[in-house]
Amino acid sequence: MENQLELIEAIAPDLIKVVQERFTILRAIDWMAPVGRRTLAVKMGMTERVLRTETDLLKSLHLIDASKSGMTITSTGKTVLVGLESLMGHYSGMQQKERQLADYYNVERCIIVAGNSDDENKVLASFGSVVSQSLRTLLPDKENVIAVMGGTTMAAVAENMTDLDSNIRNNIFVPARGGIGETIGIQANSVSAMMASKTGGTTRPLYVPERVSHETYQSLLQEPFVQQVLGLIDESTCVIHSIGRALHMAARRGMTDVELVMLKDKGAVSESFGYFFDKDGQVVHKIPRIGLQLKDLEKIPYILAVAGGKSKAQAIDAYMKHAPKQTWLITDESAANEILKEETL
Repeated sequence: MENQLELIEAIAPDLIKVVQERFTILRAIDWMAPVGRRTLAVKMGMTERVLRTETDLLKSLHLIDASKSGMTITSTGKTVLVGLESLMGHYSGMQQKERQLADYYNVERCIIVAGNSDDENKVLASFGSVVSQSLRTLLPDKENVIAVMGGTTMAAVAENMTDLDSNIRNNIFVPARGGIGETIGIQANSVSAMMASKTGGTTRPLYVPERVSHETYQSLLQEPFVQQVLGLIDESTCVIHSIGRALHMAARRGMTDVELVMLKDKGAVSESFGYFFDKDGQVVHKIPRIGLQLKDLEKIPYILAVAGGKSKAQAIDAYMKHAPKQTWLITDESAANEILKEETL
């Protein structure tokens, strides 16, 4: 595929550029629909006159529709867009970037989604389909326990997942941690339940707070229902988690001003599983919690780390420097470009 594209570019470089430009316009309309021409022109850094020429052509090809509310992509346009994703991925060097990141972090695989999830919701939503496809590839045809973390990224992933061949697999989704106290929709329990609903699996809740005192922690560990779910977590086939910015996550979890100052002083830039990491990937702080611990990851066969956006690039880089080898990193183009810009690969 790459060689063929190189040959086409050698003899007709303008052709590839035209295809790439129209693909970018079509993708932007899909993400922003319904969108007006002026708004789209500003977003893409094009003049409205040039954009009008291209969108008129796309409309004549029945790839987009236009109405008073704005432009939308047609079913034919969606089919073309999906088909072009792979082709444009090759052309833009996406696969090379995926290999570079996987090799740099010494993990099994990296998958890069086009765009920037910081300001393009469709990019964040597309993580759901990528996670679903990854699970179809990875999970054996048997009973699987999938431990799931909470958070806004994970909630978006859950909302956009699809059936996981439930007729050949029995997938049990469990929260990887306690989380009562967070916003309900992004608690690990809620995310786990949504994933089960979307994929045809089942779920088991873990109704305990994420942050507890040492005495309460030891007491809760003796509760039969807690032990039962922790037993399932311990048998996990797969873990799906995100990676957050340290101070943002600390504030969201209601940590005190003293704790925030401590994290700043220790150079914390990343958080995952209740562990805070500095830019070198070293653990600088840990929140006592019920559920999956960092050391437990080594024995879990499959790990999907899902995080994107330029704003998260440093956090992703810090955590991934010590991620287990069996990790698949699912990120977006903006984060990948920022990481690659900072690192010599």
